[in-house]
Amino acid sequence: MTEKLLQYLWNYKVFKNFDFKDIEGNSVEIIHFGKWNKNAGPDFLDAKIKINGLLLAGNIELHVRSSDWIFHNHSQDPNYQNIILHVVLQHDLDIQELTGKQVPTLELKNHIDENIILKYEKLINGNEFIPCENIFNPQKVPVHFHEENILKKLDEKSEELEQSLIRYKNNFEAILFHSFAYSFGLKVNAHIFRQIAESVDYSTINKIRQNPLQLEALLFGISGWLEDPKDGQMKIWKREFDFIKAKFSIPDLKFHPKFLRLRPPNFPTIRLSQLADLYKHQHLFSKMMEARNADQLYSIFKSIKASEYWDFHFNFGNISKVQPKILSKDFIDLLILNTVLPLKYTYHKYHHEEIIDEIIELYKTVSPEKNTIIIGWKKLGLNITNALESQSLIYHHKTYCEEKNCLACGIGFKLLKE
Repeated sequence: MTEKLLQYLWNYKVFKNFDFKDIEGNSVEIIHFGKWNKNAGPDFLDAKIKINGLLLAGNIELHVRSSDWIFHNHSQDPNYQNIILHVVLQHDLDIQELTGKQVPTLELKNHIDENIILKYEKLINGNEFIPCENIFNPQKVPVHFHEENILKKLDEKSEELEQSLIRYKNNFEAILFHSFAYSFGLKVNAHIFRQIAESVDYSTINKIRQNPLQLEALLFGISGWLEDPKDGQMKIWKREFDFIKAKFSIPDLKFHPKFLRLRPPNFPTIRLSQLADLYKHQHLFSKMMEARNADQLYSIFKSIKASEYWDFHFNFGNISKVQPKILSKDFIDLLILNTVLPLKYTYHKYHHEEIIDEIIELYKTVSPEKNTIIIGWKKLGLNITNALESQSLIYHHKTYCEEKNCLACGIGFKLLKE
């Protein structure tokens, strides 16, 4: 038993019976169990109880053992002066301070089903894909489970984007560029690509974006790839980079993307060239924010490809089989899910415009991801048909299952109560 589980049981009133008596044998009626306090201070606030005909209002503190009151140093803490009830799983010590104030102690060990404790211990001690894998039931997934997870995820992402907006003076277009750079970098180069994007003032990007050759040269130059040209095209890029660097006073910074453990289509050379090609679009930000369905978003990305040089190369100077380097459907889905929809949500939230239903529908029209987490959920019997479901389950696995935060999980709540 943990204190967190005890708080959970108290909050959701999961007891075998409610015939409560304090350790002195006095009947205790819980009129209001209080509001669960997740911050510092007593565990439950604004509670009401009746004992010996006396109505008391105040706070309730829970411990696994009575002696925890001493170990947690509550005696000298002014936050614990208005305690009306000390609730414990097991009473092992009389607390003189509470006895002197006539604060009753309620012992719960005979009110809690031991099966719940055993079930919880199995959850937090298991090493399965999800803690409740052995008792998981697809029918126990709450009705609005996916929508609620997506909104939590969007709110968390929105907080990050809002911090970036403060830093970049509410320049949404700059944030979009930085976010796209991060997504184009995938896991291996995401942070490096963002550093490359943020190293240049977006006003410079905006001035050269209509010339993909120049934007490509800028990205390649900052990546440190043009210092020793291997062929004629590299010399052209170097000439353009030197010109842009001098004209716009680009800092002499170099960030070095990684190639290790990447498939050739995901090489940073290809992805940066595709990013440059994307930014030849006029009014790109407006198109993204005004798109009302997935087809409108896909139409923006479908013509994007790396420049002609990369039809014959994956890396500088090395000829490869002729193959236009276009964006795959899966990669476009990734850009929509990781960049467009979070920023779209944040943009409309910033302007106090209601768009939640539209965002949810957009998630439903995008295909689900294909990764080990989704495979794991499918093995448990879940039918995953769209990105709303897959994104929700990825978020849930990371936020609740990996952290074994079963007491805050909607599924875990239902499974524990049974």
